[in-house]
Amino acid sequence: MPADLAVIGLGPYGLPLAQAAVAAGISTLGYATGPEAGPLSPAELRRMHASGFRRATDPAQLGRVRTAVICAPTPRGADGGPDLGQVEAAARALAERLRPHTTVILESAVPPGTTEEFLRPLLEEGSGLCAGRDFHLAYSPSRVDPGNRAHTPAGTPKVIGGLTPACTESAATFYGRLTDKVVRARGLREAEAVQLLETNFRHVNIALVNEMAVLCHELGVDLWDVIRCAETKPFGFQAFRPGPGVGGHAVPQDLTGRASRALRMVELAQQVNNRMPGYVVQRAATLLNEHGKSARGARVLLLGVTYKADLADQQGAPAREIAARLMELGASVSYHDPYVPAWSVLDRPVPRVDSLYEAAADADLTILLQQHRTYDLQGLSVKAQLLLDTRGATPTGAAHRL
Repeated sequence: MPADLAVIGLGPYGLPLAQAAVAAGISTLGYATGPEAGPLSPAELRRMHASGFRRATDPAQLGRVRTAVICAPTPRGADGGPDLGQVEAAARALAERLRPHTTVILESAVPPGTTEEFLRPLLEEGSGLCAGRDFHLAYSPSRVDPGNRAHTPAGTPKVIGGLTPACTESAATFYGRLTDKVVRARGLREAEAVQLLETNFRHVNIALVNEMAVLCHELGVDLWDVIRCAETKPFGFQAFRPGPGVGGHAVPQDLTGRASRALRMVELAQQVNNRMPGYVVQRAATLLNEHGKSARGARVLLLGVTYKADLADQQGAPAREIAARLMELGASVSYHDPYVPAWSVLDRPVPRVDSLYEAAADADLTILLQQHRTYDLQGLSVKAQLLLDTRGATPTGAAHRL
């Protein structure tokens, strides 16, 4: 049975797009390019299937759609840049079945130039069709914020950049069914650079507050109070908060190898953010020492090992590196996370505690890494022998904050 839309890549960006399309009454099928790791709950997935969403197991079904959106993940590769392997697999699967007049849109996080220089040749060689003449080709940065109920796809403007003006308009017509506002970029590279700017904006600003966290701790300044006061400024400031590291699926990019120079701010931001797991472990060891205990043999409980609160997604979460460093120091590490039933670090299973408050009372040190809504932080601060809060979520004075 033909469908209006094929979403290729059912990960953190593909599944929410498919959900929005189904909600808009668009006949949608999904095709996985790798493991599914989306933010949707089982109940949400059941509702999608009940509304007509179908999973395609045969790539031949991709040749029966009007619009195909590639949302394949691009995790960090060995060279530090995005790995385009799943984008290539998606393109090859689609190209063999691509029909004239189809609109193909890339939403994966990629460097500027990827749609035209990487995706276009794959589609043209595999199909024998010409982009811009036989089929439409466009790029739209994904603006999904997993787990965010306030900013839905319908209320989030979509940026569109096409290979030709006709390509832009075809993609804009599709997205106009999903969102209240469509913003047209000058072309493919401008739309791709929007994604680059938005991703790097997040990483650079998190790096700034992470550096502030280290500095303020040395100065005896409460950074969380500083942020609380600063965010009252109605212009020229946006609040970001420090943490144990930066997770997520969008890889910061400095364009090394694609331009005459790298983005130095992004390079520095990565260095700062990559140091945060080590800083957390340093603070943990210092706290234990101040209370007459050594990291070696200490019982350390980690709370929340996902990259974002109230989601099961662990992509890029700093918890893994923190646990590994603690184990290397000789600590006995356990964890609790309502969304992660089993967890392994350094090829070893990490014990999962069931009775949270008893475990916090028994541990020499409890470290809050992720602020899940299910956690009673006031109760935990009372029960825990020693609590290190990396999210500034506990009441003032109830714990040691990052």
